[in-house]
Amino acid sequence: MTLAFTRRGSGAPLVLLHGIGSARQAWDPVLDRLAERFDVIAVDLPGHGESPLLPSDVEPRPDAIAAAVAAFLDSQGVTTPHVAGNSLGGWVALELAAIRPVRSLTLLSPAGLWHNGTPLYNRISLRTTRWLAKHLTAPACRLVRYRAGRVLILGQTHGRPSRISATYARNAVLAMANAPGFDATMKATEPSRYRAGPSIDAPVTVSFGSRDRLLLPRQSRHLEQLPEGTHLEELPEGGHVPMADKPDAVTRLIIATTERAAHA
Repeated sequence: MTLAFTRRGSGAPLVLLHGIGSARQAWDPVLDRLAERFDVIAVDLPGHGESPLLPSDVEPRPDAIAAAVAAFLDSQGVTTPHVAGNSLGGWVALELAAIRPVRSLTLLSPAGLWHNGTPLYNRISLRTTRWLAKHLTAPACRLVRYRAGRVLILGQTHGRPSRISATYARNAVLAMANAPGFDATMKATEPSRYRAGPSIDAPVTVSFGSRDRLLLPRQSRHLEQLPEGTHLEELPEGGHVPMADKPDAVTRLIIATTERAAHA
């Protein structure tokens, strides 16, 4: 499958996967930093950003999205990459590791770590955000020119929204408003959760921002399905999408996980 992507840098391949209603530009704050060390490939997931929808007969569950990413990586000649995923992208990264080798996984606020289906709080939050972005796109884009507007619009998903650039905030609003695959992906993921498959023979790091107001600890951070030896870290002052909040810390976290792979 053809997916839109940005590729930059040289070294070991590192694949970056964004969350639902987002796009590859969510990784822009860390892209250049990571490109100093890796061959970075930031991907638009199917039905997001500039990537096409999955075929009409394919339900966009995380495992199906992972299969599309795997096919894309094959087309790019990428065999055993490091992978970092945020939110839905973290869940997709886990599903990707179940069907092909990876060198390491860095999961930033990964979705799917709930006991049953997606918690009601998450469903209401995401669908409300989508509705507002889709129906109030122009006012929201004007609001995020100002610090107070960025706090209002991005306060649930970002830990330090007033410090985020207006351009980044505007891109986040447009990505949520324009993602043609949002509704189908929500419908496909709502009744399910991540279930461990084959063992993952690679270092895994999971990190939640201390200001993540979307994935609440008692609802959405059940780690028992994750591989034994998973390394857990908190990102102080990081939100649900921490790349813009704490770019240096996120970069260090990804690099540390890849170095664990090298030592192993």
